[in-house]
Amino acid sequence: MKPSDFQTVVVDTDLLICGGGMSACGAAFEAAYWAKKNNLKVTVVDKAAMDRSGAVAMGLSAINEYVGYAEGDNTLADYVKYVRQDLMGVSREDLVYDIARHVDSSVHLFEKWGLPIWKDANGKYVHEGRWQVMINGESYKVLVAEAAKNALKELGPLDEILYERIFIVDPLMVDGKCAGAVGFSVRENKFYVFKAKATIALMGGAVHVFRPRSVGEGLGRAWYPPWNSGSSAYFTIMAGAEMTCQEVRFIPVRFKDGYGPVGAWFLLFKSRATNAMGQEYMVERKGELQEYAPYGLAKPIPANLRNWLLLEDVAAGKGPIYMRTEEAIANIAAAYKDDPKAFKKKMKELENEAWEDFLDMTIAQALLWAGSNIQPEEKPSEIAAAEPYFIGSHSGASGAWVCGPEDVMPAEYKKQWEAIGVYNHMTTIPGLFTAGDGAGASSHKFSSGSHAEGRIAGKGAIAYIMDHNTAPKVDDAQIKALRDKILAPLALFEQFGAISSDPDINPNFMKPKMYMFRLQKMMDEYVGGVTANFSTNKSSLDCALGLLTMLKEDSAKLAAQDLHELMRVWENVHRTCIAESHLRHVMFREESRWPGYYFRADFPKMDEVNWKCFVNSVYDAKANKWTMKKVPIVNLPV
Repeated sequence: MKPSDFQTVVVDTDLLICGGGMSACGAAFEAAYWAKKNNLKVTVVDKAAMDRSGAVAMGLSAINEYVGYAEGDNTLADYVKYVRQDLMGVSREDLVYDIARHVDSSVHLFEKWGLPIWKDANGKYVHEGRWQVMINGESYKVLVAEAAKNALKELGPLDEILYERIFIVDPLMVDGKCAGAVGFSVRENKFYVFKAKATIALMGGAVHVFRPRSVGEGLGRAWYPPWNSGSSAYFTIMAGAEMTCQEVRFIPVRFKDGYGPVGAWFLLFKSRATNAMGQEYMVERKGELQEYAPYGLAKPIPANLRNWLLLEDVAAGKGPIYMRTEEAIANIAAAYKDDPKAFKKKMKELENEAWEDFLDMTIAQALLWAGSNIQPEEKPSEIAAAEPYFIGSHSGASGAWVCGPEDVMPAEYKKQWEAIGVYNHMTTIPGLFTAGDGAGASSHKFSSGSHAEGRIAGKGAIAYIMDHNTAPKVDDAQIKALRDKILAPLALFEQFGAISSDPDINPNFMKPKMYMFRLQKMMDEYVGGVTANFSTNKSSLDCALGLLTMLKEDSAKLAAQDLHELMRVWENVHRTCIAESHLRHVMFREESRWPGYYFRADFPKMDEVNWKCFVNSVYDAKANKWTMKKVPIVNLPV
């Protein structure tokens, strides 16, 4: 396979949506409505197939953001305070507020489209916790994708609107504005150029930047979808957009090796987690939370601090850590002990719910339980902190710095967009929008909030197009240069592949898998991965920056012998970009605000005076220069 085999396909559109996950489905659903009213064209490009694309691909057992404000269960202010608390005070409260006031409508749409949501005898949603509602969610993503595709069909034939199995590599930039994107098919020899008046980057977060716990035949297993390679962040960074909270990676505690969810066990089953001695680390180490006041002393305890207490127990030699599943099931069933028949029925029901929690969203964990002869009603199961991930939708916060809603966005933030236009969820680059895992500092949106935020971005992008309804003029030489760059790994293999009997061993190039291993090793050992017990310091970070600089130079020697490897090449280039962004943010922030996510051993304390702020960055690709700055946090009056 060689570059000359490729056909260049040019697609002109008004709105380009890159991605196929929950936020992309939300953007497509909302944008289609407004596009039809204004006779505009919408084009969606997905690396996978929309039905099973994104973080919800395998399914979910719960919707983790449902405010219930119409029912009087919570207020919007309650949710803003909750996110503020869990992020240790660092959140864009205008964005969180905006998502919270729209998320319930997305959940109601899911139910309308056929999603089974658990209800009690009074017809009310069954809650796993304050903000979570239980679902039978194996087909959750399929239902949401079907609704998005049905909305797109209102604009014309779907095969002229939805392009699947196409990997978007780079933004298409014209005069400092985003004019679309370029990429290639992972099934056909086609190079794609999408020209657009506005673009929404919704290509997910990143996994496999750090070395995972899973090795050998388990390589590739992760909590977050393994195909997510940081494409949203790469796209916005390379476009020159301002980024925020790139230091706030997420480390989930999950059932070990299978990465099964723990939320249902903690919240629904009321389970405890204990160390190997039977001690409950959240009780035994409660006093350590004083160091992180006020956040460590308020409820709920932030996720990173819960992680920290677990990690302290492990470091003290008290591991492994266990989820006491047998105890939780026994406690619930105890209410039926006087009626043997009812007891037996309840035990069976609880056993089914325990397995269904995995089968709805993490089938590998059910397989691991079965393969390890674990019956949750009889014995506990080990839990552990996973490797770091980069996501803006869960308990992390990395992503682009975006425009908020005009009615609640603080004036201090709004002035940044007044020169280019105040359009909800536009980045600092005109015409470029993002949401979901691509939008920073607005965590705890999860699946439902990502869908709602996608809808917000979709509506904002259409508004931008109506005010800037001129097709971009893209120079043919620019397109040729991008094509040559993106297909260069194929040309390299074509030139040198035959000189070696093993295509993976060649003095003239390296393959993407070996490149990925180098990236993961340096990030793991020097930037606070599993091997380093999530700890780092300036000396380690300096080492990482030196190694990363050499790796970036070597990326010019990445080779691919087919379309699959070409995709792997660019996935790893994208990962390298988010790795450097993260590294520079961690170096800049001289404190340990999120110790259960990463710990600066040289700055072990949280510093509310100097570092209660956002850390933002801008990358100048032409000059290869990063600019870092602090941005004040503006709290909403809630």
